[in-house]
Amino acid sequence: MVDPGDPGGLTSSFDETERKAEALSGRLLDLRLEADAFSRTMSRALTGAVVGGRQLDDVLKSLVLRLSDMTLKAALTPLTNGLAGGLQSLLGGLLGGASGPGAGVMPTVTPFATGGVIGAPTWFPLAAGGLGLAGEAGPEAIVPLVRGADGRLGIAGGTGEAPVRVTVNITAQDAASFRASEVYLTGQIARAVARGRRGL
Repeated sequence: MVDPGDPGGLTSSFDETERKAEALSGRLLDLRLEADAFSRTMSRALTGAVVGGRQLDDVLKSLVLRLSDMTLKAALTPLTNGLAGGLQSLLGGLLGGASGPGAGVMPTVTPFATGGVIGAPTWFPLAAGGLGLAGEAGPEAIVPLVRGADGRLGIAGGTGEAPVRVTVNITAQDAASFRASEVYLTGQIARAVARGRRGL
């Protein structure tokens, strides 16, 4: 896609060149480290020959073995890193964790009993068997299910019950008659509120 504010694609061209330069710099650093390791191996072998009085033939055999070991390790490093990264991603996805910088092979477990949000695609086991994929189209909410008064399982409408307001008007002829019926009226009001909460 062409950026109208960047005629000729100079910015994208510059970004690509910068990425290539960074990759080359990293490769040069790797080569320098390998060269340093080679020179240390040569120095140790020759020092061992001079100081230890070993035969030159033994020193050269030892040197060839060390160099072949270094070459094999250098050749296998990208393969082992790739396999380790692939296994880490696979295990992280299957176990519901994330992988990336700072994540171990076994990611930490995050409980979602009170709800939460999944921000990246994540595999999860289904109750009927198999695997499901959540977060593939963007963030997704995890909402705990609750069983309602009717016994059905569903999403709660809120975090608690709505406040109930009951207004009762009592007309009494005098205070003494009100006090005499106070216990009876309190019980009647409590039963009416309870029936209202149950939806009866």
